[in-house]
Amino acid sequence: MKRIAIQGVSGAFHEIAARQYFNGEEIEIVPCVTFRDLFKTMAEDPEVLGIVAIENTIAGSLLQNHNLLRESGSLIIGEQKLRISHVLAAMPGQNLDEIKEVHSHPIALMQCEEFLEKHHHLSAVESEDTALSAKEIAENSIMRRAAICSRFAAEKYRLKIIADEIETNKRNFTRFLIVAAPELAGKMIKNLKLNKSSMVFTLPHEEGSLAKVLSIWSFYRINLTKIQSLPIIGREWEYQFYISLTFDNYERYRQSLDAVLPLLKDFQLLGEYQEGKTPE
Repeated sequence: MKRIAIQGVSGAFHEIAARQYFNGEEIEIVPCVTFRDLFKTMAEDPEVLGIVAIENTIAGSLLQNHNLLRESGSLIIGEQKLRISHVLAAMPGQNLDEIKEVHSHPIALMQCEEFLEKHHHLSAVESEDTALSAKEIAENSIMRRAAICSRFAAEKYRLKIIADEIETNKRNFTRFLIVAAPELAGKMIKNLKLNKSSMVFTLPHEEGSLAKVLSIWSFYRINLTKIQSLPIIGREWEYQFYISLTFDNYERYRQSLDAVLPLLKDFQLLGEYQEGKTPE
């Protein structure tokens, strides 16, 4: 049985993404309070896999997780793209007019802003996690409070779904990375068709340094799918570049890496894996 560390409690979107990625396999969910705790759990037991949200089509990149991944030394072995759909859930026997407070993660509250604005009597309260908000209501039988969470979490904690699909944008997706310790990662990607990679590097602080790198990848017909710059703490106005690439020829991709490496500083390959499909 695979053990998968997630941020949040059981019922979180991380668990949904993990069960979709390992569809048909028996897995055990290991809840962690924070993403830092998740990587600590993996460091203490190299057999534990992790799943980490890395970007959302509305909220953008989760910048902290880029750095945590780099610092951990873990490798990406796969990705799962999940459509994020929220429900309003509360203890049974109540209707919308009786609810006074809505608890959820700040990003979930933001994603349901239009619904909350429409119902002015609802007071939004930020919490650590969508599923935890649902769990607290259920375990303490809290009336007049609702959670914005997944349908999966609402059903798990036996809450009444008062409103369904309350997210403002129905094309709301989160990309999750499946990560593993290096030795375990090597075993798990052995039979995959690798067509995507992620890496981080710095560049000399000189004119055209990034353009040179991108032109080489263009020459080798490598598709740049993501570029994220983050400041380097303690080195003013210098940046790390987090890059994701897709390719249809692994040998050509490796040749492109050989060509760009002399231009890069502090290069770190974060993983080679199979690209995930966006749900319909």
